[in-house]
Amino acid sequence: MAPQLDDTTRAIITACVPALEAHGLDITREMYARLLADPAISALFNRSHQKNGEQPTALALAVLMYARNINDLGKLGGMVERIAEKHVGLNILPEHYPHVGTALLGAIKHVLGDAATPEIMDAWAKGYQFLADVLINREAQLYTANADAPGGWTGWRAFTIRNRVAESETVMSFDLEPTDGKPVLPHKPGQYLSFNITVPEQGSQRRNYSISSAPSQKGYRISVRRQPEGLVSNWLYDSAVVGTELLVSAPAGSFILPTPVAAPIVLLSAGVGLTPFQSMVDTLTADIGAQTGAASGLHYIHGTHSAQTEAFGPHIRALAAKGAIKADVFYSHGPLPAEQTAGTTAHQGRVTVEWVRANTAPNAVYYICGPEGFMQDMISGLKAAGVPENRLRHEVFGPATTVEDTLCAA
Repeated sequence: MAPQLDDTTRAIITACVPALEAHGLDITREMYARLLADPAISALFNRSHQKNGEQPTALALAVLMYARNINDLGKLGGMVERIAEKHVGLNILPEHYPHVGTALLGAIKHVLGDAATPEIMDAWAKGYQFLADVLINREAQLYTANADAPGGWTGWRAFTIRNRVAESETVMSFDLEPTDGKPVLPHKPGQYLSFNITVPEQGSQRRNYSISSAPSQKGYRISVRRQPEGLVSNWLYDSAVVGTELLVSAPAGSFILPTPVAAPIVLLSAGVGLTPFQSMVDTLTADIGAQTGAASGLHYIHGTHSAQTEAFGPHIRALAAKGAIKADVFYSHGPLPAEQTAGTTAHQGRVTVEWVRANTAPNAVYYICGPEGFMQDMISGLKAAGVPENRLRHEVFGPATTVEDTLCAA
């Protein structure tokens, strides 16, 4: 661990906040341009997040939050945990950090020019090294925990696709089992896997996908939405047949259920945001039993485009019909499903905060996952309706691009 930052360093970094607010995105764009010029380093990143600008935005926010909170770094615990988990999933190692530091400091100097005095550059060099050491130490703990756990591993482990199931016209599930036939580390419901996938003529691609199956020592299931411009999702749909081998790192993520469950749970999703909730639903209904699920307050609320795009619909309706859960499904386009089942209520239109607040338990804990706009609307709306922040949990697919997401691990 690096020594604590001295008062002078912290004061200089704090004084840089206005410059970061004005030029932070320019700095991180320049930083990534420098990093991605090295093929060995470029291979560590999800390139789609570079194309859409999410990764530079996420880093700019993280650097800004670091500078704003340099005198109270305890506020950044969630941010540090989220970054460390992502890094472990992508197998980021201590030797990668100097490359990032060199690129970041070079970008600061390039963008700020003469304003980046030697004193400022020295302060940021110390500030970066301090944060790097915090992350390296936390990541070492996570790597060790993964290696020591029954069925655990570090690095990339080969898994074989054993089955493919079309869950809807846009979502495909892949059942994965370790090629070596040995047990795997049972995940915590809500966690994700990271993949190192080689796409022909496109090279190595890194992606994260939520686990959509209940914990098991046998393997995992992921459920992937085909994106129109998605390089990896289209390859998975078109080329990843039964028997295809994929490289996978150990489960990660803090978007998980509490143990024990002490309050009603609302699973609130839109689109492909339902994938981590399938693991939660199957785990909770197995634990509490079909006869008591609905009474315990497990409430599944999902928004989808149409009956054709609704993934896992038959499974959810079957659980609801048995009384294991209460389900409400909203269809923003197209007619409602022709067949209605007990325990599931179909609605036309989109999920609204007003409906959610009026139709869920007053002491519920809300788990929220879906497109960024949907999550922001739900979180801000529920807060405005009086739901305390400690009863709002959310998962971000991809880099964190809002201040709230940056500061929170889950």
